Amino acid sequence: MAINNSISKYDWQFLATGFFLISVFIFTDLIGVIDKEYFYFVPRLISDQPHRIFTSILIHADLNHLLSNLGGIIITRYFLMRSGINNRFFYLKFILICSFLNFFIIWFYEKILSYFNIFPNYAALGFSGIIYALFGFLLLTSFYGKKYFLGNEIGLKSSYEVQKMSKTISFIGLIFSFLPGISLLGHLSGFIAGCFLFLI
Repeated sequence: MAINNSISKYDWQFLATGFFLISVFIFTDLIGVIDKEYFYFVPRLISDQPHRIFTSILIHADLNHLLSNLGGIIITRYFLMRSGINNRFFYLKFILICSFLNFFIIWFYEKILSYFNIFPNYAALGFSGIIYALFGFLLLTSFYGKKYFLGNEIGLKSSYEVQKMSKTISFIGLIFSFLPGISLLGHLSGFIAGCFLFLI
């Protein structure tokens, strides 16, 4: 069956996400009316400022960071279209749920470190954790398909094309995650979260 990759009725989710990320960048980096430091993911501040769980995915370090994540949205949109997505709200639901789950995985990791008296002090930001979660979810979907997500039909089918591309992109992304200034933990926790969301 031929897949039409032109504008579809599901694209509003991707457009809305991209528009929101660009708008936040304009207000934080170009106009400067919002201070990004109040929105980073900082582990020691989460208990008093839980909003950072969500706001940290909306802000970016610079224009290149934003553009790379917008590219990730385009790639995941392509994979979802090729897999036959059949749900108007899947993308936004996934983002919301993954934000919680990604935070929980990082929190669990930090609890293990604290057991050994290791207390990481860092700040994380950007949409890439969500992108990697989608890569993990779509990689497993490309093998097995995924008809339902949290009780709602999404109609994703297995796809050898998506499987090859998502494996390659995930591997290259993992290599780049070791570069300075890139959050390996954020990418890995996102990928793990995506795999877990596939299983439920």
